[in-house]
Amino acid sequence: MTSTPARPVPGLLPGLSLAHGRPHRDGAVLDLFTSWARRTPHAPALIDGELTLGYAELDRLADDVAEQLAERVRPGDLVGLCLDHSAALVAATLAVARIGAVHLPLGPRPGERRLTAVAEQLRPACLIGDPALLPPAHRDGRHRPLAAPGAPGTVAAFAAPAAGGAPAVRAPKGAQYTVLTSGSTGLPRAVAVGQTAFGALLTWYRELTGLGPGDRHSLLVGVAFDPHPMELWAALGSGAALCVAPEAVRRDPAALTGWWRTAGVTVGVLPTPLAEPVLDRPWPGDLPLRHLMIGGDRLRRAPGADVTATVHNAYGPAEATVVTTVHTMAPGVDHGAGAPPIGRPIPGAIVLVTDEHGRPLPHGEAGELRIGGQGLAIGYLDAGATAERFVSAPDEVDGTDRVYRTGDRVLMRPDGVLEFLGRLDDQVKVGGVRIEPAEVEAALERDPRVRRAVVVARPAPAGGGAQLLAFVQPTAAAGEPVDGEALLAAVRPWLPEQAVPGVLRPVEAFPLDANGKIDRAALLKAEEAAPAQGGRGDGRRPGAAG
Repeated sequence: MTSTPARPVPGLLPGLSLAHGRPHRDGAVLDLFTSWARRTPHAPALIDGELTLGYAELDRLADDVAEQLAERVRPGDLVGLCLDHSAALVAATLAVARIGAVHLPLGPRPGERRLTAVAEQLRPACLIGDPALLPPAHRDGRHRPLAAPGAPGTVAAFAAPAAGGAPAVRAPKGAQYTVLTSGSTGLPRAVAVGQTAFGALLTWYRELTGLGPGDRHSLLVGVAFDPHPMELWAALGSGAALCVAPEAVRRDPAALTGWWRTAGVTVGVLPTPLAEPVLDRPWPGDLPLRHLMIGGDRLRRAPGADVTATVHNAYGPAEATVVTTVHTMAPGVDHGAGAPPIGRPIPGAIVLVTDEHGRPLPHGEAGELRIGGQGLAIGYLDAGATAERFVSAPDEVDGTDRVYRTGDRVLMRPDGVLEFLGRLDDQVKVGGVRIEPAEVEAALERDPRVRRAVVVARPAPAGGGAQLLAFVQPTAAAGEPVDGEALLAAVRPWLPEQAVPGVLRPVEAFPLDANGKIDRAALLKAEEAAPAQGGRGDGRRPGAAG
């Protein structure tokens, strides 16, 4: 009996962990919105509670804001948006693009120190927000009130001239927007995303979801989170309506699905920590939602067979324009109990798994994920940081002259699908053994009593290395307080002894940051602030489960 040879996977090089997405298609960004404003002027463009703006109304509002900014803002200038989800945020985003400037979404509460650092490093030409929350250079500069619904008291604040006359940092030519990412120094880095890369992403997203007139797309993820520009522009560039999520639904799974129903949301994006409890609940049978994009963290579970929407597990850093790979899970199908993979590259993307020297590895070997292709960002607004992370492509790679080093540890299966394993820089040494916290989390989550686990490291109390702390969220099926010692006993066969957490704390829920990601620093801070407790398995946070 002869076996049928395996069919080649398009874009996959045999043997090597290197794959190309199909050719990408460029797409306009602002021009698409303007076109819909002419073609469907009365169609709903923005829905925010009782407020509904048609495409023509939103277009005029954006023109009004642009006119108020144009006196002091020039093409290529950075404009920081310190606004929450609102008509004002959307109008300001459109206005900045209309001027040819580059918007930097910061959100309504970016933090005093963070905002001051941004103002000192980047010296944006203008910050838009509540004047009381702006850093000194902009708080003391010239203000111009902006009349836009949803954000009363908002001003455009133009920085007072610096003492040394230092000019504002300008975005590179061709930039669509900039977003902040965490830097190794503790200060944020600003990455500039190009118009071509962003337009291609939006074209792919529209084709993937079928987004178009008559659809309603959520505006929900944190304003400073890099999927936010995709949410906003995908809807307005497709003739769909952008629906602003109320604050109350952004952290409550039951309220969220209820809002999807009443608002008629058909396409949405969720950060992973909010998506998982939504998927844990019985799926309402009458939701209009057709497509749900999930990203921002490792997805621990696949959708159940009762989920009626197509679910996309997306992966991608801001430095590669939001999405690089995607794994799509069709509705009404059993996708298994394990963590879904992060999938294959989207059009225009090139992915490769490399060793520490940047050489592509064979299929099945874990290494660092590097990304190339048309989706790469222009770079950081810091030449040194750009040179450190955006490096020359290996000789084996065609179609790109540079790749971005993600710092993520992955492996590529023989079918070209990528599996996410964790962060290289999250690895810690415990008792001389290098430990991957994501591996410990996955071992804990094998237990049916655990919905989610988060493992963090801190200096060992006795010195001489690190100590692992595990925070576990019990499943509803657990029904009673989690027995920490029993849980650690169950996890030991999966881990070396050094990887077994020294402290295990049950929690009812995990703290989230402004972008909807689990705030590990807040977990450690709460642990340090709590009264001294026992070690393995016998500690319990005030208000924790059980």
